[in-house]
Formats: sequence, C-alpha cells, structure tokens
Amino acid sequence: MKALIVEDEYLARQELAYLIQEHSAIEIAASVEDGLEAFKFLQEQAVDVVFLDINIPSIDGLLLAKNLHKTSKPPRIVFVTAYKEFAVEAFEVEAFDYILKPYNETRIISLLAKLEALEQAPPATAPHIAAALPESAPVSRTVNLAKGDSIIVTPCDDIYYVEADEKVTLVYTAHDRYVMAMSISEFVSRLPADSFFRCHRSYCVNIHKIREIAPWLNSTYIIKLYDLKAEIPVSRSNIKAFRQLMHL
Repeated sequence: MKALIVEDEYLARQELAYLIQEHSAIEIAASVEDGLEAFKFLQEQAVDVVFLDINIPSIDGLLLAKNLHKTSKPPRIVFVTAYKEFAVEAFEVEAFDYILKPYNETRIISLLAKLEALEQAPPATAPHIAAALPESAPVSRTVNLAKGDSIIVTPCDDIYYVEADEKVTLVYTAHDRYVMAMSISEFVSRLPADSFFRCHRSYCVNIHKIREIAPWLNSTYIIKLYDLKAEIPVSRSNIKAFRQLMHL
C-alpha cells in the first residue's frame, strides 16, 4: 500500500511519517507541503491513501478531497488536523478517518491496522477477483457515520433503520444512534438497494432486521425489528411494493 502525506508543518509531517513507518508496512510515496503540489503529484502517480491536513496552502484539504472524491478510483482520505469542527464536511467526502492533532500514537496504530486489514488484494487485481465471484455472492459494503470528532466506518448490515428528523438523518444500529447532516434521500442513496427499503418518506429499514410485520391503521403495517424497540410505519403509498418485497 502506498501513501501520500500532505502537511505544511515540518514537525507534524516528520512525526506522522515516523509513526507510519514504525507501525505499518505502508510505503510513503511522497510528503508534500501544499494542496497544489499534492494535486500535481496525484495526477502522475496513484496512491492508496492520502493523509491530508485541512489547513494547507494553495488548495485547502477539503477542496482537494472533494476533487479526489470525484475521480474514478479515489484514494482513501485520512484527514489529520487540529480542527475538530470540520468532521461533518469530512464525512461528506466519505473520508476514511479523521485524526486530530497532536497525534495520539495508539489512535494512529489502530488506524494503520484498519487500513492494512482492508488491503486484502492489490487494487489492480480487485476487479478480477470480483468478476470471478458468482452473481449471488454477498458484497461487503460500508458507510461512513459521524460520531463526535470521529468518522466510524460501519458495515451497512449493522444499520437497522434510518429516520428523517427535519434537516438531519438519524441512523440506528443495535447499540448506537448517529446524527447525519444530510437528507434521508441522500443517505439512503449510499445504502445497498437489495437490503434497504424506503417504507415511508421519513423511514428506511433494513429488511434483514425485520422481526414482525403487524397490521396497522388504514390497511397499512407497522414493522418491528430484532434487538430494538422501534416500530417503523409503512406508508400507504409503499404498501404494494412492501407486500411484493416481503411476499405478503
């Protein structure tokens, strides 16, 4: 795995490089001081992960990340910054992680282990591996969830349901709730369509977490889930599709 460090502070750049080399097999392809230099480098060379400060000269880190996010094979982005208030914007470009300075060595070690664990095969061979799988083989999917200053890379299968709450979306797992600064439609677009059903304009449910389907008002249904006490309504406009999906 190859990495690019984009950091304008010399000592922070050196410390991060040392931690990466000391605690992982990740190769540091280059270390640069500003966003424009990083952008030029990435036009010529591919890397797997970019450790990216936000407050850097020429092109700030968030703008650079947004441009990288639009490319066909974007590298994983790990923001390294002293500013916790940018965590939500980091989520919007699907950052892999968000590390605050000064660095916590234990936190960095955990991050590096997580990065290396995801690299089971070189990126160039991954399409061939996927093509060799049978069509019915399950594909692992994750989504980034914001929690305080951190971004939690979460398997979609861990999500039970999502709920619209004015201008934000609430995401529920078995043991936690996440508040996402986006519409429910935008968040649902990031979930696998074969596992999640938009049962109501304000709700989307993981069909694999459904424990019980109970009759409700006006010939509709209430959905009850494993592990949670929540009751999810099915709107009248979605009844037909829901019955077909659940073979009712």
